[in-house]
Amino acid sequence: MKIWTCSLCLIVFCLFSLSAWGAETLTMREAVEIGLKSNPSILAAREALSASDYAVKSAKAAFGPALSTQYGYTRLGERPQSLGFAAGTLDNWELVFNVHQPLFTGFNLLTTHEKTILQKEQAASQIDNVELQLIVAIQDTFLRLLQARENVRSAEDSLVRLRSQLKVSTAFYEVGLRPKLDMLQAEVDVANAEQLMLSARNNEATLNAQLNTLLGKGVEADVQYAGELRYFPMPLTIEECLERAGQHRPDLRIARQSVMLAEKDKVLAAVPYYPQVGADFNYIRAGEDPLVHGGDYHTPSQWNAQVGMKWTFFEWGKTYYGEKQAEKNVSRLGQEYLNLENDAAFEVKKSFLQIQTAEKRISAARKGLIAAKESYRMAVARYEAQVGTNTDVLDAQAKQTLSEASLHEALSDYERSVAELYGAMGQRNPELLAQ
Repeated sequence: MKIWTCSLCLIVFCLFSLSAWGAETLTMREAVEIGLKSNPSILAAREALSASDYAVKSAKAAFGPALSTQYGYTRLGERPQSLGFAAGTLDNWELVFNVHQPLFTGFNLLTTHEKTILQKEQAASQIDNVELQLIVAIQDTFLRLLQARENVRSAEDSLVRLRSQLKVSTAFYEVGLRPKLDMLQAEVDVANAEQLMLSARNNEATLNAQLNTLLGKGVEADVQYAGELRYFPMPLTIEECLERAGQHRPDLRIARQSVMLAEKDKVLAAVPYYPQVGADFNYIRAGEDPLVHGGDYHTPSQWNAQVGMKWTFFEWGKTYYGEKQAEKNVSRLGQEYLNLENDAAFEVKKSFLQIQTAEKRISAARKGLIAAKESYRMAVARYEAQVGTNTDVLDAQAKQTLSEASLHEALSDYERSVAELYGAMGQRNPELLAQ
């Protein structure tokens, strides 16, 4: 019997150890780092950057010569005649090799190459923007999870207090010191507290799954997120925040790059105004058979070189109106950039004000929680001394639970506002520390 008991204890210990070992524990910084490596939106943005790199190489290659070949067969209905004599064959085979070198394309090749470089830079800025948004999203969900965890703990403490009060009310009722109404009220509050605790636990599990998703993990992944809600002063002024936003926000950089790309499109729209100049070298083989070995009426091989120009100088205003359209697009994007600057300044101001408000709420909530705890202690003492009512105790307990929730919410809102502020400034702050 002792052997079986020891074996069972050993098995339980091993299973518990394996479970604890299998669970992954992550801090906020570690969660952000994993998200930046594994989130599908980040991987998609990086693929876009790789594609733009190939586009740059493709545009650069267009400056070099192009090699092409052409191979064909022509069957004539009648044999060519000249002065009553045969002047050709019915079967004619021809093989042509061509080398074409563009010399002047109306700035098309140069502008296209410059445009692809800008597009690559914009793709890199897009990665920065997506990463910044992901960081803020992970931090926001992480802090909501910490708040939910504190709410669960508060709900559990509230349930313990209410059950304790229920025991006291039941004992007083059984000895005839209190009416049955006190016991029934306590039972109702215990039942309500149990429902609130279940709801709080469900909210915690939901946020845990959401955070797993942001990190590119499965919703059922066994991950423990370590951290606690805390307060730290924000050392920056609103002027410093606005200045940083103008320097670092990737979406503003993307907007500026969009204006520059539109200016390149304007140059490309004017390309038809210019002639297209190119040089060609052709090597030609001909013959009566598929091997193009020549013949009596075919030169086996020949070559030629030429420089040519093509210029479409009139198209009924097509180029003019296309250029005007591109010009208006530049103006439109410029106005959108100014609007985005205003939106960025508003986001910074909004987050900064939210931080100030949450800071004051934290101070008020801490004082309120101290008062609520003392009020509950006094209500319990008065009830047990038969000079207070059950309603006083339940009200004081509810106010303590509400004060705890208010403090958790204020701390969470403060840190989330700090995360939003750094996101609005375009700066990364994985650990969410004052910088």
